Amino acid sequence: MQFYVVKGASDACGRGCDRWIQLEGHIDSVAAARFRKFYAGVRDRNMPLYFYSPGGNVEQAVAMGTLVHEKPVVARVGRTVVSDCGFEAQDSQACLKLKQSGRELNGRLSTRGALCGSACPYLMLGASTREIAPDAALAVHSARVVVTFTGGTPTPNMIAAANVRAHERSDRTIAAYFAKMRADTGLLALARTIKFEDVHVLTREEIVRFGFDQREFVETPWVFEPGAYGMVHKIAVQRREGERTFRTIQWRMICFDSDRFELDFQRPILADAASSSVSISSGGAKPLGFTYPPLKASGVEQWGLRLAKASLQPLLDLPQAEFTETSLGADGRQSLVRENLSSDGLASALDSLLATCPAAKAAAASQTVGTREQAAK
Repeated sequence: MQFYVVKGASDACGRGCDRWIQLEGHIDSVAAARFRKFYAGVRDRNMPLYFYSPGGNVEQAVAMGTLVHEKPVVARVGRTVVSDCGFEAQDSQACLKLKQSGRELNGRLSTRGALCGSACPYLMLGASTREIAPDAALAVHSARVVVTFTGGTPTPNMIAAANVRAHERSDRTIAAYFAKMRADTGLLALARTIKFEDVHVLTREEIVRFGFDQREFVETPWVFEPGAYGMVHKIAVQRREGERTFRTIQWRMICFDSDRFELDFQRPILADAASSSVSISSGGAKPLGFTYPPLKASGVEQWGLRLAKASLQPLLDLPQAEFTETSLGADGRQSLVRENLSSDGLASALDSLLATCPAAKAAAASQTVGTREQAAK
């Protein structure tokens, strides 16, 4: 396993945060000792920890989690791309040597597709605050105990007895650790039902139930995604009061030219869908309303909002915008749901998008076709 400090762009790891500690790779049999030495030199800098690991040695993960538990810290799941590695692969010998150098490295952070699996979630339990992004994953399975013998060939009975003792010792170690961290032992019960050869990715409901991240609304920063048609996008998961399950909301912004944009969001069609209106506001006198009705296809609804570049500036000036939905129930009563939508990453992502937009010009009829004419997929 590698541990290193990374310097990123402004607000790369949250508002006011541009440095973090990356822990990545397989948790090996001497990881805890190396981490203790590394962490002693950086723990007072109050940087968040990012985990990107398929797992590994459970006892080492528990020992590392105990170290992390000694001082309040924020732990997240995320992957660093080290820019100092240049064109070298992130797992190449040259890049690994840099990560092991003890230097502060330059890089960018991504939670998309990042995994903390097997023993890695146990390590995360040591952190006082844990935050799991909507596009990151935690995964568990049952532990495998490896027994070794020296001096002679063991009999089948000796092997069986040694395996039982090893499992009992491992179970006691993990149980004591869970008790110290006040963790939900339901996670252990779930892990034991999953074969070592398989893996179970925790649902958002399980992430909340087992205490990893108990927020009812979680979002990613805005990021630019290049392609044939560049876009700025973010993902959020939301569970409203009284609901048992989370829903995923995907936001995206595209440009028709450097002055005309469209902001869309997609989500599953609500079971109790009713007549509603949706708007977004950054504190101005009048909120911006999304077009009603939304497009609907394959269980998904898509809402769209056309806006000029000048309308984007207020969204950039404040740390968050207010997203409001007003609906009318079957009983005629009106309900109001508000969420604060973070603008983290929006300014830099929009700069990247603008670099791909055609120059502003008079809109031709053929240019007024937007993403609202495409069914949500």
